[in-house]
Amino acid sequence: MKFLVVLSVAVFGIASAALLPSPPPAIVRQSQDILPDGSYSYTYETDNGIYRSENGSVVLTEARSAPVVVTQGQYQYTSPDGTPISVTYIADHNGFQPQGEHIPAISPLIQRAIDYIRAHPPKVEEN
Repeated sequence: MKFLVVLSVAVFGIASAALLPSPPPAIVRQSQDILPDGSYSYTYETDNGIYRSENGSVVLTEARSAPVVVTQGQYQYTSPDGTPISVTYIADHNGFQPQGEHIPAISPLIQRAIDYIRAHPPKVEEN
């Protein structure tokens, strides 16, 4: 009976140790800059190989619409299976536009639909 209790405690201890979260990665480099005109930039890198960099600025797209923050940046990390992931992106009035080797290409049918929608925007009724 004592052996069973000791064995149960040992197995439970090993199982619970595997479930404990690891400490968060340490930031080894970081910088940020925010300017009065609304533009910004930041970069950071962690000790486990995560890297992120972004900059943005306020842009007027049309005289009657609100300003849009246009950003561009990149990030890198290693996936759980060991694959290095690297993404560059732009985010503007056309949405988030990522690019990376692991991101599948848009099918021709979807691209055709997107092109049609862009060429035929909905009509806005004015009061």
